Amino acid sequence: MKRLLCLCILACSSYGFSQKEEIPKKFVIDANQFYGSIVLHNPDISHLITDHPGGIILGLSKKRFGNEEWESLYGYPDTGFSFVYQNTNNSTLGDHFGLYAHYNFYFLRRNLQLRVGQGLAYNTNPYDKTENFRNNAYGSHILASTMVMLNYHKENLVAGFGLKAGISLLHYSNANFKAPNTSTNTMAFNLGLTYDLDAEKSYEFIQPETTEKITEPIRYNVVLRSGANESDIIDSGRYGFLILSAYADKRLGRKSAIQFGTDIFFSNFLKELIRFQSISFPELDVAPDTDYKRVGLFVGHELFVNKMSVIAQLGYYVYYPFDFEGQVYNRIGLKRYFGDKVFGAITLKSHGAKAETVEFGIGIRL
Repeated sequence: MKRLLCLCILACSSYGFSQKEEIPKKFVIDANQFYGSIVLHNPDISHLITDHPGGIILGLSKKRFGNEEWESLYGYPDTGFSFVYQNTNNSTLGDHFGLYAHYNFYFLRRNLQLRVGQGLAYNTNPYDKTENFRNNAYGSHILASTMVMLNYHKENLVAGFGLKAGISLLHYSNANFKAPNTSTNTMAFNLGLTYDLDAEKSYEFIQPETTEKITEPIRYNVVLRSGANESDIIDSGRYGFLILSAYADKRLGRKSAIQFGTDIFFSNFLKELIRFQSISFPELDVAPDTDYKRVGLFVGHELFVNKMSVIAQLGYYVYYPFDFEGQVYNRIGLKRYFGDKVFGAITLKSHGAKAETVEFGIGIRL
């Protein structure tokens, strides 16, 4: 009887394991060479645009086939990592080594690929007041970097090899963590090869089942953001800041929510900037006791992707005692949900194309 029971348990276990759905694993690597130009987005860097930069972009991407609901909602994108080496062909600017997390989105029957990556880059020759004072683009070795590639993309044409060609945009900035920070943008043409590491494997995309539309009441969010930054005055010092945000959001469906709320900014670098201007530039008529705090109202949009989401907000300072880069500000970044209520966020706050800081936040959605 015991032997029979053991046989039954083993049979049931074997059946259970055999019925467990296996998530497909399929990886593609790509190698691209690029050649382009640094875009003159600011006349202050005109002396740094002397030659055409070039380099390589390497990528490792995991294919997605719809095993998770978000994958089919966004057309079965890839997820992966990219490495970029850029030779600026300018000894003052130095070279870049960057590592990125990326998504590949597909269009036109998957012949057009849009890669969006965010990561960190190491610059070999940042500003130094004695050794490299002409480099007003980067004030630090470590830079935040964004990569966008739009390519004609055809995989597995011959023996696992494929082709891709298109344009790339590479942005480097330290988001005013340390001055100077004029930043650079490289626009380039790229040409490359792809190789399917699992060319012998073929999987079908899982078609989504009919799902009910997501409806939620208005939700309320509180976020505390912090970090450190410096004004554009070189060697004025880095100072910590706090931002308290409160906003309401309304879910519009599975992908989107709209937001409306307020920010209170305690930006300590403005204290030093106010003091500096009141002493050094009396013609600006800045009182030394001018309040450094700011209050803004904003509207925003949140795009949900699995446990991650992308946020974009546009704000206006309603309390603005000290003039710094204008009264309109914007914020863009990523959120990561931990459960249903708690989330973390990394966002870039700027005034138009002029970055003020990178914010690290934690919040709750009720």
